Amino acid sequence: MDTAATAPPGPTADRGASPVPASGTRAAALRRPALDPYWLALVLFALYTAVSVSRHRRMENMSWDLGIFEQAIRSYAHLQAPVADLKGPGANILGDHFSPVTALLAPFYRVFPGPVTLLVAQALLFAVSVIPVTRVAAHLFGRGRGLLMGVAYGLSWGVQRAVDFDFHEIAFAMPLLAFALEAVIRERWYAAMLWSAPLVLVKEDLGATVAVIGVVILIRCRRRADTRVLLYAIGLAAFGVIASALALGVIIPGFNGGGDYAYWEKMDSGDAAATIPLDTALRTLAWVLLPTTGLLALRSPLLLAVLPTLGWRFVSHEEHYWGTDWHYNAVLMPIVFLALVDAVERSRRSPRGWLGGYARQMPVAVAAASVALTSSLPLYGLTVPDTYRKPGSVAAADRLLGTIPDDASVEANVGPISRLTGRCRVFWVGDTRGIEPDYIALKEDAGRTAEQVTDYARQLHPDAEYRHVGMAGDVHVLEREGPR
Repeated sequence: MDTAATAPPGPTADRGASPVPASGTRAAALRRPALDPYWLALVLFALYTAVSVSRHRRMENMSWDLGIFEQAIRSYAHLQAPVADLKGPGANILGDHFSPVTALLAPFYRVFPGPVTLLVAQALLFAVSVIPVTRVAAHLFGRGRGLLMGVAYGLSWGVQRAVDFDFHEIAFAMPLLAFALEAVIRERWYAAMLWSAPLVLVKEDLGATVAVIGVVILIRCRRRADTRVLLYAIGLAAFGVIASALALGVIIPGFNGGGDYAYWEKMDSGDAAATIPLDTALRTLAWVLLPTTGLLALRSPLLLAVLPTLGWRFVSHEEHYWGTDWHYNAVLMPIVFLALVDAVERSRRSPRGWLGGYARQMPVAVAAASVALTSSLPLYGLTVPDTYRKPGSVAAADRLLGTIPDDASVEANVGPISRLTGRCRVFWVGDTRGIEPDYIALKEDAGRTAEQVTDYARQLHPDAEYRHVGMAGDVHVLEREGPR
C-alpha cells in the first residue's frame, strides 16, 4: 500500500522524510524536503539559461521581440519613456501592449546592459514559477510525487517553447500565476488575491484572467469563508475586468497616439477562412490538457483561468496564436498543472476506485510524459555539443556589426537587431517612416549578393546612397554616403 498517496494532508515532514537532527551537518540540512522546490528551480534556471543564451550566441533569434523589449528596458534604465523604435520611430511601447512590469528589469539592465540580461531574467522568472507547483504538490502528495510534479511542470512543452523564444513580458506572469493558484489550493484567499492582482501590469489581457481567479475564489470559498473574503473576491473580479477595459480602451490608445488598440484588427477580419479551423483548435486543446494533465484537470475549477487566454487566441484570425509554437501557451502551464494538483487531491479519495487509482498515478504519468516529450523540445539541444559552440560565421558577423559606431541609426532585420539595440538606435527594415538611417544591417539567409542587397537599399531609400561595407555570415552591412 502506498501510504504517501493515501495519507491525509499534513506537514511535509510527515511525508516519509526523516527530520534533520538538531546536531545535523549543514549538508544534511540542505537535503531537507522543504528545500526541494528551490533546488529544482535552481537546476531548471541553469537549463533555461543555457538554452536561451546559447541560441542567442548562435544568432538564431526567432523574431524582433528581444530587440523591442531591450529598447524599452534600456529607455527605462536611463529614466526615459519606454520608446521602441522597432515598432516605429519614437513609438512608446505602452501604446502597443500595457506591460509596465518590464520596468523592474531596468536597474539590472543598467548594471549589465545587453540582451543576455533579459534572457537570464526570463529564465529566472520561469524557474521561480516551479517553486509553488512543487511545494503544494509535495504538501498534498508527499516529497516524491511533489518533485515529480515539479519536474513535469518545469519540463512541460509550453514552458520549453517559451524559454526558447527570445524574451517576452509573459515571463512575469508565470510566478504570479503559480503563487496565486497555490494560495487558492491552500485556501489562503488574501494571498491568492495579492499574487494575482499585479497580473494586470504584465499584459492588458491578463486582467480577464485576474477576474476569473476572483470567480474561482468565490467558487472555492462560498460556503465556508466570511463575508469579507467573498466581497474581496468579488472586488478582485471587478478589478480585473476594469483594469483590462482601461488598458484596452484608454491607456494603450493614449500612448500610441492613434486612439485605438491595434490588435483589434486581428480579432475580426470579416473573412470566414481566417477563423481557427476546428481541427487546429482541438489539437491545441489536446496538447494543453492531455500530456500535461491526462484530462484530470477538468475536475478542478482552477482550469477556468485558461479561458481568457484561449478565448482571445481562438477568436483572433492571426494563425500564430492558434497553435503550440512560440510563447503563447506558457501562461497556460501554471494553470493546468496546478489545476491537476487540485484535481488529484479531489479525486484520489473518490469512492470510484478507478478514479482514485488514476489520480494517484498522475504525478508519475505527467512527469514521464514531459521527460519523453523533451526529446523533441528545446532542452534536448543541451545534449548536442554544437549547441555550445559559436559558429565562425556568427563570430565574423559580430565583428562586422562591431564596425557600426555606437549611437548610429541602423535599419535591420532579425539577426542583427539584438546585436545592436543595446548601443544604437535600431529601426525595423522598411519601417523608418522617412528617416534615412546611417547604416543598414540585414541577415540574408537566401544568399543575396552585395549588388542585390544594395539594390534593395535603393528601393527602401531612393533619395539616399548606400555603400556596401561588407558581408559575413550572411549578414550584410551598408553605410549611407554623404553628409549626416
